[in-house]
Amino acid sequence: MDRLIYTAMTGAKHILEQQATTSHNLANSTTTGFRAQLDSFRAVPVISEGLPTRAFVVDATVGTDFSTGSLQNTGRDLDVAIQGKGWLVVQADDGSEKLTRHGSLKVSENGVLQTQSGLNVVGDGGPITIPPEVTIAIAKDGTISSIPMGTKPNAVQVLGRLKLVNPPESNLVRDSDGLFKTADGVNADADAAVSVAGGMLEGSNVNVVESMVTMINLARQFELQMKLLTNAESNATKASQILALS
Repeated sequence: MDRLIYTAMTGAKHILEQQATTSHNLANSTTTGFRAQLDSFRAVPVISEGLPTRAFVVDATVGTDFSTGSLQNTGRDLDVAIQGKGWLVVQADDGSEKLTRHGSLKVSENGVLQTQSGLNVVGDGGPITIPPEVTIAIAKDGTISSIPMGTKPNAVQVLGRLKLVNPPESNLVRDSDGLFKTADGVNADADAAVSVAGGMLEGSNVNVVESMVTMINLARQFELQMKLLTNAESNATKASQILALS
């Protein structure tokens, strides 16, 4: 009974946490470049002075589904999608490099290429500056070219190249801002094998139907844990009654 209480209690607690993770994934099912979060449970024995009969449940890992999402054609010059594996590099507020698959870019008031949230996009030589009144084209290798409006198409000027990286997925962690970074804190090197598609965006990799089924299963599991706690309370009451009679 003692073991049952600990297992059911902690199981119910972490099922609620996993339900919150699933809800978060569903809320981001239309977020560009979003990567679904994953949870897993494991049993851990309770370390105490008594007998090792008790165990509880912990959230062993909070991982990420790195599978790619579907590409959507937008026709916008500053939209870019990673084809296959790889990441765009952006500069965080503290100056560190973060990784994202959200390729909807914009040009700031100062002419700096940024994400929609205002983070500078990192190029091979640092931030990329876009001159005014030009047409932008992004090549497959991340090279950004401009054509001044009103001139011949052959008057092309290379402005820079996106820093595209592909570090091992085992070395990536999700930060509190939703962006990814390397677990060891070392900036990833540019990878020439990573390619992009201009005028396109990558959708979220969240499967809405699968997430809805998961939420239903988690709700049923939570009800089961509550029933186990009720049974444990009933067993304790009956045991007390038997001991009182003896």
